[in-house]
Amino acid sequence: MEIRTLTGQDLLQAIDALADLRIAVFAEYPYLYEGSAAYEGAYVREFVAEPGSVLVAALDGDRIVGAATASPMASQKPAFRAPLEERGIDTGRLFYFGESVLLPEYRGQGIGHRFFDEREAAARGAGAAAACFASVMRPADHPLRPASYRPHDAFWTRRGYAPVEGLVTQLAWKDRGEAAESAKPMQFWLKRL
Repeated sequence: MEIRTLTGQDLLQAIDALADLRIAVFAEYPYLYEGSAAYEGAYVREFVAEPGSVLVAALDGDRIVGAATASPMASQKPAFRAPLEERGIDTGRLFYFGESVLLPEYRGQGIGHRFFDEREAAARGAGAAAACFASVMRPADHPLRPASYRPHDAFWTRRGYAPVEGLVTQLAWKDRGEAAESAKPMQFWLKRL
């Protein structure tokens, strides 16, 4: 396994692989996302086009089996910036961690920690004072929650992140089996760097 931070042209060449990973991993609980290659390709291209964006890739040979993204928060969509700015948080000093996706057979090997290490290093290198991400909120009794599901909260807490009370945004996507998109609440987690 190789963990490598991609920027510039290398990052652009990884767009299709990241789109495929997002579709595969986000189909799982708790996201339950029903994605399309066209939407994913456009989303990823928009995300990585922002100056300062990075993609941390986990490679098994030449194959990307996992990826995590990070970008300056000031360049994110207003729906993500607004709740922070309304709280007086300077998004110009904040880095946003997008997805962290890893195929199931590669989990439990420390790759998730490396994803955070590399993204935090990129954030510090860009002069960010803090890093944040947003996680979907699902009810504990959700009918599609697998009995074996373990939330990532303990992992994130050990990494020094904490949910910011009441700091929630909404993001719409189509759940598996839904006829149309619906808004999902997303809880912000934050860590001072």
